[in-house]
Amino acid sequence: MNTLSRPGGTGRLAIVAGWGHLPVYLADAARASGEDPVIIALADEANHAFDDFETMTTGVGDLAGIERYIRQKGVDRVVMSGAVKRRPDWRDIRPTLHTLARVPAVIRTLLSGGDDAVLQMVIKLFEGMGCRVIGAHEIAPGLLARTGALTPAAPSAEDLRDIEQGIKAALALGQLDVGQGAVSVGGRVVALEGVEGTDAMLDRVAKLREEGRISPRRKGVLVKLCKPQQDVRADLPAIGLSTVTNAARAGLAGIAVEAGRALVLDEQAVTKAAGDAGLFVCGIDTKLPRGGL
Repeated sequence: MNTLSRPGGTGRLAIVAGWGHLPVYLADAARASGEDPVIIALADEANHAFDDFETMTTGVGDLAGIERYIRQKGVDRVVMSGAVKRRPDWRDIRPTLHTLARVPAVIRTLLSGGDDAVLQMVIKLFEGMGCRVIGAHEIAPGLLARTGALTPAAPSAEDLRDIEQGIKAALALGQLDVGQGAVSVGGRVVALEGVEGTDAMLDRVAKLREEGRISPRRKGVLVKLCKPQQDVRADLPAIGLSTVTNAARAGLAGIAVEAGRALVLDEQAVTKAAGDAGLFVCGIDTKLPRGGL
């Protein structure tokens, strides 16, 4: 058995599934490595069916129901995957007896905490249920971006300058626990990712371009990085086919993601779509000196 897929666990793996394709990739990768995973599909968030897997569909705040399911299925490891677009209302929280004391802190975090703070809270709640939280990259290490160009096209000198500016902006944004992405065009940061997500940010860039507020002579680059303080067990930056489609519509030259700390979902399809659209996709090392990937 692939030890990467079963780090330190003898029980079953639970995949918490939100919106997007990542939960599907993880479920298939876990099964291919000999795991028998169960799926905790978040109601009104998960947008894929898991008919071939044991699945529980529940609300984000149903801590009591989730813990019962975990214990019934012999789960000792949990991986969180996919986006959660809506934070639960405090009235949706159904605690267990041993999480009752944490409810006030949970409510405060949901109301005023950034995404990283919320994820840290969720990790602690799962750990309180006796589970070890692991990262998506431990289940499917092949999804991690590699350093350098992943497409035949590579960044130009101008693109590298945009990547540098994008790195600075994304790191500053991440430090504030706001988002993971930034778009730089002609050396100027024109968009920062907020709670709306990457695709909506790229849609904004496309509209700015249409309105003439971004120079048609400059293309620009999308940069996505881990937040400086981010726990890599949750919410690694990810790109997929929709990212390529929206980056092309926004008139960008390419996409740069953090090598070893960002996910490329279906790399073959992503790189083909990028090549067809004339875009580059590359993995970057944020510690490299000026001018390098």
